[in-house]
Amino acid sequence: MTGQVVTRFAPSPTGFLHIGGARTALFNWLYARGRGGKFLLRIEDTDRERSTPEATQAILQGLSWLGLDHDGDVTSQFEGAARHAEVARQLLAEGKAYKCFATQDEIAAFREAARAEGKSTLYRSPWRDADPATHPDAPYAIRIKAPQDGTTVIRDQVQGDVTIRNDQLDDMILLRSDGTPVYMLAVVVDDHDMGVTHVIRGDDHLNNAARQMMIYEAMGWDVPVWAHIPLIHGADGKKLSKRHGALGAEEYQKMGYPAAGMRNYLARLGWSHGDDEYFTDTQARAWFDLNGIGKSPARFDTKKLENLCGQHIAAADDAALLQELQEFLAATDQNPLSDEKSTLMKAAMYCLKERAKTFPELIEKAHFVLTDRPLDYDEKAAKNLDTVSRGILGELTPQLQNASWTRDGLEAVTGAFAETREIKFGKMAGPLRAALAGRAVTPSVFDMMLVLGRDETIARLEEATTYEAEAQTG
Repeated sequence: MTGQVVTRFAPSPTGFLHIGGARTALFNWLYARGRGGKFLLRIEDTDRERSTPEATQAILQGLSWLGLDHDGDVTSQFEGAARHAEVARQLLAEGKAYKCFATQDEIAAFREAARAEGKSTLYRSPWRDADPATHPDAPYAIRIKAPQDGTTVIRDQVQGDVTIRNDQLDDMILLRSDGTPVYMLAVVVDDHDMGVTHVIRGDDHLNNAARQMMIYEAMGWDVPVWAHIPLIHGADGKKLSKRHGALGAEEYQKMGYPAAGMRNYLARLGWSHGDDEYFTDTQARAWFDLNGIGKSPARFDTKKLENLCGQHIAAADDAALLQELQEFLAATDQNPLSDEKSTLMKAAMYCLKERAKTFPELIEKAHFVLTDRPLDYDEKAAKNLDTVSRGILGELTPQLQNASWTRDGLEAVTGAFAETREIKFGKMAGPLRAALAGRAVTPSVFDMMLVLGRDETIARLEEATTYEAEAQTG
């Protein structure tokens, strides 16, 4: 197949963008973007009872969070119904399809009898070769004439060649008796009309490919390149489902995973490039190919996801990370950072990014930036502000007034103070953490001082020296 690569993602808007769908979208996006091709988005909303605008919105939001941009407008499958019906009627006119007057009751009765006799329930319509003169004046479905002997070979880029005996294929309905097209027909017509060259989707659609190929071949259309990817399983080896926890892309955003880490992890679910675990978007686009996709189901592993997310947070551009943090706060209905806090956060990013795997962890590390005086000391921090420690802070604070406000300057002043008092710096670190952050676990005390600046640092230290006295008199 020559020419521009065109892939598509075609979800049904009956719920959120689940993680399997997100990975399918990612694979299609990577394949197209890595080859200068197009990535199209089609909403398969033919099931009018289950399709909702809210679900469509959730899917679009999930794709937007993951950074999977699509080309052109979003297509609605339902809106193409007239075009789908036109193709069915063309096949009927060309003798490649036929009118079937069998009623639902007749088909159900046939299947029941076949089951009782232990025979195949594949329905063979008596109308396939009926003389049009015998056609009743009644509603009819349009069925395609399936090949009745030989085999159909699905040449799949992941599964290899899959051969299906044609006597296992029924004369699939294309147009129901009420004139509405079936999903199988709509998919093929849409893919053809949108110029889709590669169909990359879950392997639960593998059998559909054989039935869809009947339409391609009957219309004389090019069959796309097939790539049916294995499903995702939970850690227990069973198909990923609601009992495995959060499944919607937006839930992972709300849990605070960075989008770059999620993309990296999803790309590694069922696809590999040598032993590479961590990679950038640029590398993923350059490396991604169908022959790197395995045949076995991938297992969703939260620890691996967190590990990769931590690496992406550490490597992220500070401004971009701050922007995504604001988006996380919005997604979780938390107040946005003020301009003042944003400036402080950006200044502090260098000492916050290491070892934070999610945005909640990043926020916890940034507590010293996000909190305001008077500080609320947690239990461990309060224990570090005993009488002796407050005395040490009271003596140290005036010495910091004239310190050179650089890391070397601060280390020199505190080091000299510890030496004079004949104490180890570790003895001072706990009280300093408590005074500066109100927490026992924080970034380095020198990083906190540098980010907070001289005035705020000294104000917090002075506040801490009076902490317990206030508590006792209060």
